[in-house]
Amino acid sequence: MSLLEHRLQLARAALSEELDIGQVYGRLLRVTGNLLEVSGCRLVLGQRCCIDTDGGGELEAEVVALDREQALLLPLTSASGLYTGARVRPLAGEDRLAVSAALLGRIVDGLLRPLDGRPPAQGQPVPWQCAAPNPLLRRRVSEPLDVGVRAINGLLTPGKGQRLGLFAGPGVGKSVLLGMMARYTRADVVVVGLIGERGREVREFIDDCLGAQGRARSVVIAAPADQSPLMRVRAAESCHRVAEHFRDQGQDVLLLMDSLTRYVQARREIGLAVGEPPVARGYPPSAFSALTGLVERAGNGEQPAGSLTAFYTVLAEGDDQQDPVADAARAILDGHVVLSRQLAEQGHYPAIDIGASISRVMSKVAGPDHLARAVQCKRWFGLYQQVRELLPLGGIQSGKSQETDEAIARYPALAAFLQQGELEPVSLAETLQQLAELTGDTRAQPSD
Repeated sequence: MSLLEHRLQLARAALSEELDIGQVYGRLLRVTGNLLEVSGCRLVLGQRCCIDTDGGGELEAEVVALDREQALLLPLTSASGLYTGARVRPLAGEDRLAVSAALLGRIVDGLLRPLDGRPPAQGQPVPWQCAAPNPLLRRRVSEPLDVGVRAINGLLTPGKGQRLGLFAGPGVGKSVLLGMMARYTRADVVVVGLIGERGREVREFIDDCLGAQGRARSVVIAAPADQSPLMRVRAAESCHRVAEHFRDQGQDVLLLMDSLTRYVQARREIGLAVGEPPVARGYPPSAFSALTGLVERAGNGEQPAGSLTAFYTVLAEGDDQQDPVADAARAILDGHVVLSRQLAEQGHYPAIDIGASISRVMSKVAGPDHLARAVQCKRWFGLYQQVRELLPLGGIQSGKSQETDEAIARYPALAAFLQQGELEPVSLAETLQQLAELTGDTRAQPSD
């Protein structure tokens, strides 16, 4: 074989078997609000495209629906500079995100592009889409998670791999509570998703709630309310993809997402834009199916090491706990922490209504003595709330009910136990000792 033939064989082997000899473009037919109608090329659901703009640049968009010969797209950013007949270039290949330890301490957007003015973080590209683990192969929740908040540690003990919701109306302290957990939780990595919140709150949460201590081991993914619904959806799903990556590396991950409601609302905007019928207070069916698919990705995986514990804030519009999003989230989460406006107005922070809150895995991660004390505290709290408004009126006579008298006598100490300063972490071990003292049992309980 001659040298020339040998070189030709090497050149043939280096060429891809599916060598593209041309690029097929589509055309922009119509723009209705944020919905873009495109025809003239083969597009796949979920595929991203670049559309030429009047200034010579390109607008990135994603295929969200298909209608006969046309594809319906939504832009990732503001749809400006578009014109009829603009060229649409499909992007080939699977969407990937560069995820690595270099993301720790960074603030990025839904595509992991930097928002903090620093260079993009480098890492091994991983597929953007990831299916939930096989339910029969998931590792069970069996270890308690120390979140540094006494009321949650003691009376609503979470487990590693649990998914909890923080249900609250606006202005009752949910962001402060999230910041406390971000700083004080015993976790290797914290992933924070700020989805659909006001832009002002993003900086305030990072500086005031998260702080330097929490930010050092955190990845903050932000998509404020002024961004497109598609970018808000991307940011929420990127939070889970980053958290899944660190979990599969054998690390204990805490995912804090504020808020799950804004994610569903972004899904509602997309569903209504493509013509889906509203079924519950304006929400299309796809919004609730997407909610279930997103939440199921959190939790423990199939690996013997690593965990992914998730806390989602759920906005109860007008403090309505029967809001369709709140109702759907309560059904698929492993517990809920309800923040009470009534307690917040009394200066009781964190304003956790322990009577309305529950951790569905507490019985699997807490000892029997711990469980008995928690039940007793909840009973005192509930009895006191029943008679609280009658006390100033003299409507409760001592001696009529021993349980009620005890609840009234114990409530000041219980309220002090449930309250905690923003800069005062309380470990799980300290919580158990204080809980034993509160219930009148000072015996050491190392088994808890």
